[in-house]
Amino acid sequence: MASHTVVSQEEWLKARKELLVKEKEFTRLRDQLSAERRALPWVKVDTIYMFDTADGQQSLADLFVGKSQLMIYHFMLGPDWQEGCPSCSFWADNFNGIDIHLAHRDIAFLAVSRASIEKIEAYKQRMDWSFKWVSSLNSDFNYDLGVSFSPKEKEINYNYRKQPYFMDELAGVSVFIKDENGDIFHTYSTYSRGLDILNGAYNYIDLTPKGRDEEDGIMNWLRRHDQY
Repeated sequence: MASHTVVSQEEWLKARKELLVKEKEFTRLRDQLSAERRALPWVKVDTIYMFDTADGQQSLADLFVGKSQLMIYHFMLGPDWQEGCPSCSFWADNFNGIDIHLAHRDIAFLAVSRASIEKIEAYKQRMDWSFKWVSSLNSDFNYDLGVSFSPKEKEINYNYRKQPYFMDELAGVSVFIKDENGDIFHTYSTYSRGLDILNGAYNYIDLTPKGRDEEDGIMNWLRRHDQY
């Protein structure tokens, strides 16, 4: 471990209070950003998307299960993949148990992948996850939400910018709302580093002296939780 500055308790407390001022400002800015996010305009979803689920075929409207808000995690598991993305699996380890709390805030939560529902259910069982996870294999849902791409594409639009094609499946979160007339609207999507705040383990790691300890953001240390 690299050497680090060591000071008295009094000096540490002074430095800690100085950092606390910045942390409080960051919290206020985050609250402001959240308010601006909620104020974003909506886009009506006119496409009828259908999904394969453990309970049979369901529409996007069905996935709301009586709630007015729906949050979907785009999990990287393609039709030809043998197992889920390690990073998405890391994020998904944070999902178990949150759905009941989200439901009490009028939010339905689930994951979606382009793999078959059989492959999804097998991987879900292997990882001992309980959250709902559906397949969009037979729809354009993941393509339309900007997380699935064809190898034929030389250029893709991911995270709101054009870049060279480098992968057929990428991660993201999309949010929808359904009004009293049953109309569905897309309200928000985020990708890449926008997902960081949704990973509780990462937020704990960020509090430690070593932090993420990742060179150029590359997660070479990461394994699926049954492979450490």
